[in-house]
Amino acid sequence: MNKLILGLATLGILAGAVPAMAQVVAHRAQKQEQRIKQGEKSGALTRGEAFRLQHRAVRLHRTEARMRARNGGYVNHRQRARLARMENHDSRTIHRLKHNDRVT
Repeated sequence: MNKLILGLATLGILAGAVPAMAQVVAHRAQKQEQRIKQGEKSGALTRGEAFRLQHRAVRLHRTEARMRARNGGYVNHRQRARLARMENHDSRTIHRLKHNDRVT
């Protein structure tokens, strides 16, 4: 009986952690999309630059969706690391394009 209770408690903890990790990815992607919109609005990004950055965000979402589809809705630690590298690269690209002295 104790093993059953312990097993269910462990399962509950793990089940709660998965949505939290997904929220972190979604929150970061949302922040980057806000940075793109702000850059376009302020004129720091041209329309073409903003379009390319938004395309990168779509590619990131599609990659994550494919990973989740292959693993029954989960993303393992290696896949999570790959997504983080993609987000880091996108973030650096947003910064570089916003500060390249091109204006609309």
